[in-house]
Amino acid sequence: MNTELTAMTAAQCQQRLKELIIAKALRFGDFTLASGQKSSYYIDGRQVTLDGEGAYCLARCLLELLKGEEVEAVGGMAIGADPISGATAAVAASLGRKLDAFMVRKEPKAHGTGQQVEGPLAEGARVAMVEDTVTTGGSTLQAIAAVENERRAEVVIVLAMVDRLQGAAEAFAEAGYRFRPVFTVADLGVQTEAQE
Repeated sequence: MNTELTAMTAAQCQQRLKELIIAKALRFGDFTLASGQKSSYYIDGRQVTLDGEGAYCLARCLLELLKGEEVEAVGGMAIGADPISGATAAVAASLGRKLDAFMVRKEPKAHGTGQQVEGPLAEGARVAMVEDTVTTGGSTLQAIAAVENERRAEVVIVLAMVDRLQGAAEAFAEAGYRFRPVFTVADLGVQTEAQE
């Protein structure tokens, strides 16, 4: 075990996560986002969430945001949320906190159990939805609908590694969900489209 990494405080993990996002995930150019919007920058969250150090630091940051929240599981829309959910559940276990992970398929399975929500998510569980990067919040709102409909879960809070500041916070608030990002694009030193 990397004792230097595990000895880091939550604040140190947040600073290291920021460094990793800027170094590995932030790209500039001409991009089309999942929302269909065009952008001059892109955050490839998987470059951080599938990196061992990045996954650990993000999990520590999310667990810090979840302090005082009574949640039993974390999850979100496949594929983006999958490594985040798994890492957060694993790091929580290492810190003595019971927290399961789940994933939401874009469509219910056409075979087997036919579920859209996978994992040890109990009926009526209190959950936190997680995502790497949010723009309008549309994918996360779809995932929320699935866990509420299929498992009658209670969504306590929505967490994201990065908020692009393009309407997700407002969409979550309008739908009645609390939202907390670890970072906004402004925190990463990115000039948003609205500022250009």
